[in-house]
Amino acid sequence: MADVTAPWVSFTDPAGDTLVVDARVGESVMQVARRHRIPGVLADCGGFMQCATCHVYVDEADRAGLPPMSEDEDMMLEGTASERLAGSRLSCQLPIGEHTTLRVTLPARQR
Repeated sequence: MADVTAPWVSFTDPAGDTLVVDARVGESVMQVARRHRIPGVLADCGGFMQCATCHVYVDEADRAGLPPMSEDEDMMLEGTASERLAGSRLSCQLPIGEHTTLRVTLPARQR
């Protein structure tokens, strides 16, 4: 369980199981997932926004605090293996800040 006073990310898999993990300032959500070996975040391109295999659904309550989506991210999300929804983002484009608390759900498929 993550220290609730430090940055953290909650990952919920398609079955509804949730894992809350610590995050480090300066990491991306994708890097947090890889460091904690979260299944379902493939990140084939390593965070260079070239594959869309780090697609996540950001909880509605957490979306307002995120940086705006770039045109490139928007275009990459058109090619995701799972349905694109209102909260769809590429986790490689979501930076962790000092006060980040973020809830994301993983799609059923990344490829």
